[in-house]
Amino acid sequence: MQIGFSAPTAGPLAALDPLVRLCTGAEEAGLAYATFSDHVVIPTEIASPYPYSATGEFTNQGTGERNEQLIELAFVAARTGKLKLVTSVMVVPHRPAVLAAKQLATIDVLSGGRVILGIGAGWMKEEFEAIGAPPFAERGKVTDEYVAAFKELWTKDRPSFAGAYVKFDKITFAPKPAQKGGIPIWVGGESGPALRRTARYGDAWYPIPNNPAFPMDSLGRLTAGIARLRQLTAEAGRDPKSVGVTVRFPRWGEGLPAKAGDGERKLFSGTPADIASDIKALAKLGVGAIDTGFSGSTVPEILADMKKFKSEVLARL
Repeated sequence: MQIGFSAPTAGPLAALDPLVRLCTGAEEAGLAYATFSDHVVIPTEIASPYPYSATGEFTNQGTGERNEQLIELAFVAARTGKLKLVTSVMVVPHRPAVLAAKQLATIDVLSGGRVILGIGAGWMKEEFEAIGAPPFAERGKVTDEYVAAFKELWTKDRPSFAGAYVKFDKITFAPKPAQKGGIPIWVGGESGPALRRTARYGDAWYPIPNNPAFPMDSLGRLTAGIARLRQLTAEAGRDPKSVGVTVRFPRWGEGLPAKAGDGERKLFSGTPADIASDIKALAKLGVGAIDTGFSGSTVPEILADMKKFKSEVLARL
């Protein structure tokens, strides 16, 4: 089981010194990967409902001060040696397909093959409009087509593509990603379209359990979601075992509600022993990686919580 953590892309902790100290500290602690979120701008008025809040309110905007995701990814790659770098998630329609494929391939080459592309179709219409992205209503189709274009560029010696949103031919695309077969793709989202996207294109499904519309917050609910994924993967003509599962838990511990919406115990809540038991159960379901956020407003506090998770939870595995 690989363990990752949420690296800051916004606020004071995303500044040069704290960002480097957190990422190098995580690497020294033996964590496998860091995740990086994606917003280009934060509109001052947002009517779009945030999927991971019961009220639909987006509470993570802060002052709107945020690093660009892929540039921060490249920077952290240069300051670390083993830590894998996960876009969590990259809003695929935010960047032109060929340019994004090139940026990701370059980071993968220069990092020695440490990039993992977590993807999503996006949820904030106002941000799409502000940055001139393709129409928000078409974001699912755009995402699927851009991902297909990524794969073409990363794997073909003479890439060619003719879609509704992406067209290229008679080009050289080099260097290819360092990872054979291209950069692994983790598909975020819990909805039916997200599961179908995973079944067609993904190397792994990457849900967040606390989506009120599609909750995966108990072992029973997550088990049902994975079973649905396996069915859709087979229907897509792929081996269900070829698609992994990774799960992002924004928080862990006794500060979380003890019960999920279905009455079962809420995953990653409770004592360190409870959480260690969750990890063992998730491993039996085929989950290969999990990541979480660590508490604190300063680097020492976050690193201390990280070490606590390692010594009190991971030591029980």
